[in-house]
Amino acid sequence: MAKVLDACCGSRMFWFDKNNPITTYMDKRQYYEELDTGHIINVDPDVLADFTEMPFSDNEFDLVVFDPPHMVNAGENSWLAKKYGKLDGNWPKMIHDGFNECMRVLKPNGTLVFKWNTDQISFREVLSYIDHKPLFGDKRSKTRWTVFLKEVS
Repeated sequence: MAKVLDACCGSRMFWFDKNNPITTYMDKRQYYEELDTGHIINVDPDVLADFTEMPFSDNEFDLVVFDPPHMVNAGENSWLAKKYGKLDGNWPKMIHDGFNECMRVLKPNGTLVFKWNTDQISFREVLSYIDHKPLFGDKRSKTRWTVFLKEVS
C-alpha cells in the first residue's frame, strides 16, 4: 500500500478526505480555536514534528506533500498566522532544510508536490533556495503547485 506524508498539514484544507488512511499528517503545531465568525481552526496532526527535522526513516514515503507557511509578515495572533503558520526571519534556510528533509524521507522515484503562495515571497526566490528542479507545475492566482521527482542516480 502506498504511503503519503503531508509534511505541514495545518488544518488539512485541500484534502478531500481529511483522514485519508494512507496519509500521515504532520505539523509542528497543534491548535484549536472557534472564532466569533463561526470558523474553526483545527490543526491536529498525527505526528507533532518540525518539517526541518522529521522523525521518519530515509526512503519511507511514496508521495510527500510540502505546503509550508508562506508568510513572514503576519501578526503572531492574527487569523492568518493561526490558520497557516508563519515563517521566521531565517526562512530561506528553513525552506531549504525542509525541502531536503522531504526528499530524504521520499522513496527513490517518489513524487514531491510543493505548494507555494507568492503573496509575500516570490516563487522564483523560493526556488533559488531549493537544490532540486521541478518537473512541471501550475499557477492559479498567487498559488503555485509544483511537482518534483526524487531521481535515483
